[in-house]
Amino acid sequence: MGGTLNNIYENVNFALHLHAEAMTRLQEQASTGARINRASDDPSAAYRILGLDSQRRSLQDYLDTLSEIIGRLEISTTILDNMTSGLVEARRQLTQVGSGTYGQEAQQRTAEAINDILEQIVSFANAKHANQYLFGGSDTVSAPYLVERSSGEIIGVTYQGSVQTLEVEVAPGLKSSAFHVGDNVFRSDDRGAPIFLGNTGAKAGTGTSSIRGDVWLTVTYNEDTGNYELCLDGGDKTVVEGDITNLAVKNSAGQVLYVDATEITSESVQLVRTPGTYDVFGALISIRDILKNDRGLSDTELQQLVNDSLNSLGEISNLLVQTEVSVGSRIGFLDNLKDTLKNMKYDTEDETTRLQEADIAQVAIDISRREVLYQMSLSVAAKLLSMSLLDFIR
Repeated sequence: MGGTLNNIYENVNFALHLHAEAMTRLQEQASTGARINRASDDPSAAYRILGLDSQRRSLQDYLDTLSEIIGRLEISTTILDNMTSGLVEARRQLTQVGSGTYGQEAQQRTAEAINDILEQIVSFANAKHANQYLFGGSDTVSAPYLVERSSGEIIGVTYQGSVQTLEVEVAPGLKSSAFHVGDNVFRSDDRGAPIFLGNTGAKAGTGTSSIRGDVWLTVTYNEDTGNYELCLDGGDKTVVEGDITNLAVKNSAGQVLYVDATEITSESVQLVRTPGTYDVFGALISIRDILKNDRGLSDTELQQLVNDSLNSLGEISNLLVQTEVSVGSRIGFLDNLKDTLKNMKYDTEDETTRLQEADIAQVAIDISRREVLYQMSLSVAAKLLSMSLLDFIR
């Protein structure tokens, strides 16, 4: 009988414990609003929630990266637009000078205006955002353009940034960059045949020249030797002798211009242009120097060079517009990608909520049911445990 009473006690105690544990869990769900408060509540769902949380954090990281990249690209677009506006203004002023109605004083004022535009564009090219240079490729620490000056004026702008882009992952398996290789943005690379402007008789040779943009070719006659001599932008002199159909004339930087000197008949300084190789800085420097006319060109020669300079401005303006369009397309693509990742993140959060949140109405019903069962269990237990020896004898 002792064993029987002991079994009854243990069974009743176990049943009451189960009811109390279930009620405690339901009350916790009601107070927290969560169906799963610890992994043991539902191991399978808890594992799934952990995976969804990891996915949500990963998507948020991608979204933060995309926001940063899009912001930088939008700043780059603004800079490029300002540069284009500066070139439009330079083109307008150059067109007025090229009409022939402006005198030397007006030409000097225009040269000063072109110089101001050049200074502004150089500062744009060395622009920073969040303490990182935008146009230096993967090198975001150093200024991408080195400026050389003489008497306070810019006489040369050299790219010293990286030729590699800095790409970061913006989605699983997809990379993009917010930084530009300035040498690709501000310099065209579609080399054409050199164009000789002037009346010396020099013309393009058959070799592929390595000069870029505008260079000045000086033709002089050496009375002692009876030969013409060619000098390119302060480089060493090249004597016109031997095979003169394809002379390699080098400037001080080592760049080569191949010259056919067979028809040279006079001394002069002439401008040589290489379409498809202009950069925005060199073009403006050349235009400013032409307007200053330090080489003493005649009015006719100056007028011809000013009018022809519109071609170089048009070339680099088109280059910047193409870059703007390319950056705008990339911004549009990244905006769409950002929206897609946002939707994926919302879906992940919705699924996590579905798995984790408790149905409060159902919890309330379950609590009421458990309370009734608990009270019934207590009542039954009270009757069972209150039986006397006389009840068993009967």
